[in-house]
This record gives sequence, C-alpha cells and structure tokens, in this order.
Amino acid sequence: MTQQRARRPAPRPPEGTPAPGELARMARGRLADAVRVARWADTSLRPGRDRAGAEPDGRGTLSAATAERAAQELALTPDQVRADWDTARLAGLIEVHGDSARPGWRLRAWDRDDAAVLRGWVALFDAWSLAHAASRDLAPATVAETVEAMPQLLTLLQLSAGPVPVPQLLDLLDQRVTELRTERCEIPYGPQPEPVDPEDTPSLSALLDWALRGLAAVGALTYAEGQATLTPLGSWAVWVKLEQICVAAQSPAGNIEQSADDMLRGCARLRPNAARSEYRAWLAARPVGSAVSELLDAARGEDALLRGLAFEALRVVGAPAEAEVRAVVDETSLRPYALIWLAEQEGADPEDVHLVLTRDESTWLWVDTAAAVADHGETHLLVRHLESAVQPTVPALLDEVRRIGHPRTVQVLVALAAAHPDPALAKAVRRAAFQVHTGGV
Repeated sequence: MTQQRARRPAPRPPEGTPAPGELARMARGRLADAVRVARWADTSLRPGRDRAGAEPDGRGTLSAATAERAAQELALTPDQVRADWDTARLAGLIEVHGDSARPGWRLRAWDRDDAAVLRGWVALFDAWSLAHAASRDLAPATVAETVEAMPQLLTLLQLSAGPVPVPQLLDLLDQRVTELRTERCEIPYGPQPEPVDPEDTPSLSALLDWALRGLAAVGALTYAEGQATLTPLGSWAVWVKLEQICVAAQSPAGNIEQSADDMLRGCARLRPNAARSEYRAWLAARPVGSAVSELLDAARGEDALLRGLAFEALRVVGAPAEAEVRAVVDETSLRPYALIWLAEQEGADPEDVHLVLTRDESTWLWVDTAAAVADHGETHLLVRHLESAVQPTVPALLDEVRRIGHPRTVQVLVALAAAHPDPALAKAVRRAAFQVHTGGV
C-alpha cells in the first residue's frame, strides 16, 4: 500500500492583495514602454529585413544606428530606446542569444496570459540591480553586499504593510551587512573603534539610496519623503518569494539551507514537478548569480547524476543563467549539457534539441547518463538506456564509447555487461571494458 502525503493547501496572499488580473494590469502598465520597443523590434528587425538588431559583441545591446532608427519611429530619444530595450531583455520580452536577439515567448502571450505578464515583471524585479546599475563611485564589494541584504529589507517592508522610515531600513542594512561579513569571517584584527552610527555612514546610506531608487524604478516600491512603501506588485512578489521559502522549509527534503550538492541529492528521488518546486525555493533563498555558480560547481563533480540535476535546476533559473552556462561550453564534462540547455533557451524543439550535439558529444552524454544510472538507478534502467544510444548497433556504440575517453567508460561497460540478459552481448561489452581498461583496441 502506498501512503500519499497530504497536499499543503494553496496559500492565500495577504488581505488586501489585488486579484491576479489586477496585478497583471499593473505590470502591463509598468512595462508598456518596454513592450512597445520589443514589438517594434519584432516588426522591424526580423531576419531578412534587418540583421542589425544587436551589436555583435554577445551582449545584445542595440547598435547606434538601430537605436537612432527606433527613436525616430517611436518618437523617443536613443537613450530612452536603449533603456526600454534593456528593460525588455530583463523581463524576457526580448531574448538575446549570443550576438542576436529575438522576441521572447512572453511578448507573444502578453495580451492574453496574465501569468506570463506577472512572471515577466517578477523577472525584472529580480534584476533590479541590473536595471538600475550602481554608480562607479560605490565600491563593488559593498554593492554586492547590499544586493544580498535587500531581501531582508524587502521582507520588513512586506510585513510592515505600510511606510517604513529610511533610518530604520538603514539600521537593518547595517546589521545585515555586518552579519554577512561575519559569516565570511571578515573580522579585522586589533583594537577597533566604537561602532559608528548608521546615520554617520555615508557610503552605506548612499548604497541604500541606490537600492531603493532601483526598486522604485522597476515598480516594486515608492520612495519619497524619507520613507519607503511597497507597491501592491512589490508586496505580492515578496510574499510569493517568502511562500517559496516556506514551502521548501516544510518539504520532505528540507533543502532550503543545503549546499547545491546536498540539495540536488535531496531532489534525486522526487518526481519532476516536486523537484522543480524544490529548485525554485532553493533559488529564491539566494542571489541568482551565486546560485548559478554553485550549481555549475556541483555539475563539475564526479557524480554524473548531480550533473544532470544541476542543469535541470538551471532550467528553472532560465535566461539569467545564460552567460554563465555559455562560459562553460568548452569544459568537456559540461559541454553536452550546456549546449542542450542553450538550444532549449533559444527555442529549439524538445524532440530535436539533441541535434545540436556532434556524434562524439552525444556519445559522451550517453556514457555520462549511463554512469548516473549505474550509480543510482536499477539494473533494468541501464539495459533500457542502451536503446537510447545514437549508434545503430551495439558494436558501433562500443567502438565509439572506447574512442571518446569518458573517465567512467570502464565502470559503465562492466555494469552494463553484468545487467544485460543476453550472454553474447554481455560478453562483447565485457571485452570492450577490458580493452579500455588495458588501453587496447
């Protein structure tokens, strides 16, 4: 008999939160200028009409000529066009792949799908520090600490359900930055001066001012007269993220405080939807950049299962992970996973996505996946995995497996030989394993 875990009732947002349709209307209004530029690009920069949609520097920035052209046609300034273009990119209305850009799926669904609109605004909310870049006068290290500390300040704003004075936020920012430095053991040696009042710390005050202005610029809060207040959109978004964290804390795996490696191991036995919920909650509890780096570090380990799961988690991250994933395509162990991930981001058909791999890359991926099955799966799954090879025959597969030099080749072939019910095939696989082990042909 199987015991089914009781479903957690769907959480309800705080009293006074507008209905999803009203929130989507607010988000559409906030992103109207970005949608206008994205639709102009969709019409004017389609392949075959104009290939100058983005600079060929891999950053997806508009060329000067294209920005000037858009400004003339939309009655804007070039700077306004560039700002709206950047907002459209961060909201997923425009997707940049290498040195080209094209309309995102959210733009296609913009007028009919409220959920897509809200996800687009939340993507912009998550990227507020990119949408409103810090001044070069602010130290990069303290800027990073401020970004990492802002979830606590946003939580205070959400729980307060009203205006919060800036001095109170500055005090909390000071406490959180101190905690972050202590966690990293950045404790100075020798006698220290008396604690400095937050009001007398101009750099921290300037950082808070920058952060609040950035969040106000994306529509998450209002900032005026020495106080900050979350907008309905901002309050809803913070509540959603707090709920994600609570779900993770109440989940069977309890992965919210775990490292990427332990989180992925905790998700290994979960069904895909449950695992994705764990990924979302884990990601919601940490900055996107550090989370992506930690997932890629986990993927570099020896456990092939974690490699595959790490890229499943990166699928939940989506476009914000593209730059870091693109940077690892030259790493042999990650290349097949990264190429498939990038192809999916570029809109490739799921059934054809493996066509981006060369024959050797497909064979490497087959061995790596077989290693994960051998280490964590059941023997019949390894036999079934044999049917997924791109080679038409087992001898052809064995020849190519021996040639690519995957470090787990011998173990995979030995496990496959032990699991396969056909004695003749098992003998051929054992022979291939022996030849790889001894360096023979």
